[in-house]
Amino acid sequence: MRASLLQIAVEEGESVESRRARVASLVREQAGVDLVVLPELWTTGAFAYERFAEEAEPLEGPTYEAMAKAASDAGVWLHAGSIPERDPEGPLYNTSLVFSPSGELAAAYRKIHRFGFDKGEAVLMGAGSELVTVRLPETVIGLATCYDLRFPELFRGLVDAGAETLVLPAGWPERRRSHWTLLAQARAVENQSFVLACGTAGTHAGVPQAGHSIVVDPWGEVLAEAGAGEEILTVDFDPAKVAVTREQFPALKDRVLGLERPRRAR
Repeated sequence: MRASLLQIAVEEGESVESRRARVASLVREQAGVDLVVLPELWTTGAFAYERFAEEAEPLEGPTYEAMAKAASDAGVWLHAGSIPERDPEGPLYNTSLVFSPSGELAAAYRKIHRFGFDKGEAVLMGAGSELVTVRLPETVIGLATCYDLRFPELFRGLVDAGAETLVLPAGWPERRRSHWTLLAQARAVENQSFVLACGTAGTHAGVPQAGHSIVVDPWGEVLAEAGAGEEILTVDFDPAKVAVTREQFPALKDRVLGLERPRRAR
């Protein structure tokens, strides 16, 4: 399976409309790839809190339409990163979109863990509540977004739902880049899954981004890693390695905590 992670730079001076058109063109250039992944909130910038309300879109808004068309034109599965979604009957959400090679919406995931510690995203956006997986021909992907990476129970839930490849768009700050790499490898090892984590480049509202998108195999080995700037990271990997790893080292079978077990009668 071949995946391309598009580490998009979000910089001042480029309009959302221009960036949307540019990214759609980059997606079309990935024809022949199986899966393309974009970063979190690449239309606005993950730390541009003051722009969330202004740039928020309905689910089937301009980014949805542009990415659906780009996925169809390229004939690829497209994880289109996330957008600030405006729910007509509720708050804003940080929502990821996944499109099939025919341009149909395969899944939408509203980010569960909001960053900000009672500021920023944590107060401006609502929290999602549903775990989401998508079955591709080669693998089952589990969806998470940025700050979710710090919460291992979410990923365990995705694995319980059948996920074999964990896909995570992010707008991760440079000052905590060491955590990004460490946690991506940890999530891969503990869940015996591939991790495809796609970050942004550039500077969001004065916050330098980490970049360094990364692909990790089920043993925690880094298969590919980007640098700090805008870059397309393309990697070949074998999804069958997940089943092989879980068979050779069946640690998941030894789980005790977090499992539903019948209570003994007293």
